[in-house]
Amino acid sequence: MDAARDVPDILSAEFAADPYSAYKVLRDEAPLLWHAGMASYVISRHEDVARAFKDDTFTTENYEWQVEPVHGRTFLQLSGREHAVRRALVAPAFRGHELRRTFLPVIERNARELIDGFRHAGSVDLVAAFARRFPINVIVDMLGLDKSDHDRFQRWYVSVIDFLGNLTGDPGVTAAGLRTREEFAAYLIPIIRERRERPGDDLLSTLCRAEIDGTSMSDEEIKAFCSLLLAAGGETTDKAVGAMFANLLRHPGQLDAVRRDRELVGRALAETLRYTPPVHMIMRQTAAEVEIAGGVVPAGATVICLIGAANRDERRYADPDVFDLFRAELDETTAFTAAAGHLAFALGRHFCVGALLARTEVEVAAGQLLDAMPDMALEPGFVPVEQGVFTRGPAALPVRFSPAG
Repeated sequence: MDAARDVPDILSAEFAADPYSAYKVLRDEAPLLWHAGMASYVISRHEDVARAFKDDTFTTENYEWQVEPVHGRTFLQLSGREHAVRRALVAPAFRGHELRRTFLPVIERNARELIDGFRHAGSVDLVAAFARRFPINVIVDMLGLDKSDHDRFQRWYVSVIDFLGNLTGDPGVTAAGLRTREEFAAYLIPIIRERRERPGDDLLSTLCRAEIDGTSMSDEEIKAFCSLLLAAGGETTDKAVGAMFANLLRHPGQLDAVRRDRELVGRALAETLRYTPPVHMIMRQTAAEVEIAGGVVPAGATVICLIGAANRDERRYADPDVFDLFRAELDETTAFTAAAGHLAFALGRHFCVGALLARTEVEVAAGQLLDAMPDMALEPGFVPVEQGVFTRGPAALPVRFSPAG
């Protein structure tokens, strides 16, 4: 196993400021690195991270301590038929036809309502006014919950994301996350029981009715899935919207191409997921001793899979540090499926069930934002700065545009 020279520690402020240069050192000099502070092995090359997502030797048993304390036990922790059945219970609501038939109007309405709040202003911070609120509002509406609860969900969302990204083990962050789990359960369990009695057309009712071979979801399983949806669905779309527009605004020629041809939004999103993915690392736990990245990882070890590094691997992509929605390796037909080249949604049996939801949300958001602000440009002199280590995206994105008349 290698030791990287001159690479900032993953937990350091230097790494948080610029992980990409550190990723290159890791890929080249330490493709398998032992991180004593997190008691974990770190892998960074595309080939190795992709293998960890697909090889059953790399399990999700780590979610017992990483995810379960804040969400409850989710289907992410399951394997074999148990995982397949639980995933099949929720997957139909997130497939293309059903998703567009049932939830496209919800997505379009929420985007429009947020944009109505600033379309006459002439300037806006796209992250604060849109990206951070849009996916959470959509999820609340998809679940058929009260609009007055949006702010409460926003607070829970921030708390859960902070918990999941608490790599340093801050006790205050941990306590807030555990408190959120209790508050969320106290709020949602009674609503789940009510929907079982009086179902509607919302996602929560769909989950209550779902059944396969006599298996259905318990109240606790539905609550845990909704909590997971809040975090995973909110954070990835939040960061993806902000990052895609940051990338396009910094590449005016590509932004102009997307303005002229909205069919290119999917390619812009796919390239964003490769170039600046919302989630930079996912953990796995080994079920047995395994050889990988030129070394050996023992059984029961935690492995940190650096998606942000793998997606910029020169061994997989030409000019990986260049944002190019026209790049030859980008296959839009597979970019939002388990056959994707980038690793932003993971791969294998745990490929993100909400990938098509994320794509639909971003495409709707991009179309409406470009319609409302056809001449949007970054505030003069502003350079977008990414923030975060576990998840990452622009901290702010102030733009100017001609206000609607």
